[in-house]
Amino acid sequence: MGISRDSRHKRRLTGGRRAIHIKKRAFEKGRPSAFTKLGTKRVAVIRVRGGNKKFRALRLDAGTFSWGTESISRKCRILDVIYNASNNELVRTKTLVKGAVVQIDAHPLLAAYRQHYGVYLGKAHTEDESESKVSKRQEKLHKARAKTRVLEQRLADQFKSGRVLARISSRPGQSGRADGYVLEGKELEFYQRKSQKKKGKSKQ
Repeated sequence: MGISRDSRHKRRLTGGRRAIHIKKRAFEKGRPSAFTKLGTKRVAVIRVRGGNKKFRALRLDAGTFSWGTESISRKCRILDVIYNASNNELVRTKTLVKGAVVQIDAHPLLAAYRQHYGVYLGKAHTEDESESKVSKRQEKLHKARAKTRVLEQRLADQFKSGRVLARISSRPGQSGRADGYVLEGKELEFYQRKSQKKKGKSKQ
């Protein structure tokens, strides 16, 4: 039957062997892992128990990422896999799994931030007059919002490079999507430290 999820083959807590008197059952079937890779989108639809469907992502290149403190969600391109707590091999092979720390294209988030606050966080650039012109009502809104605007320095530095670190919170092998959230605060500090450690080891 291939992959089975039964526990009859396991030993007792005391270490004794169990006598198997039941055959394998269809509801104990397992399936091979998806090992979703970074690449052009490719999703397989699988019929599962009860006639339901699972969406097995084989390759993905984008996902919806939310920026928690600003309550912004945008579809962003996934550029690279930076860190995985479970296995370094998943980083080398650029495998997308839940909990993986990835580097995403920040431009959709930058555009949303600019629209809301009237502030451009990316690289310094010369603006056209048509771009810089905003209505008086919009200008007034931007000034009012600027009073409560708080941006973490670590995040601001990342936005200048046009790339930010994010964590995947969906299950690509089950839902066919690689959605997640932008890392901030202590969590961002932690994963930046981890990725730098990894870079230091690879240079030695």
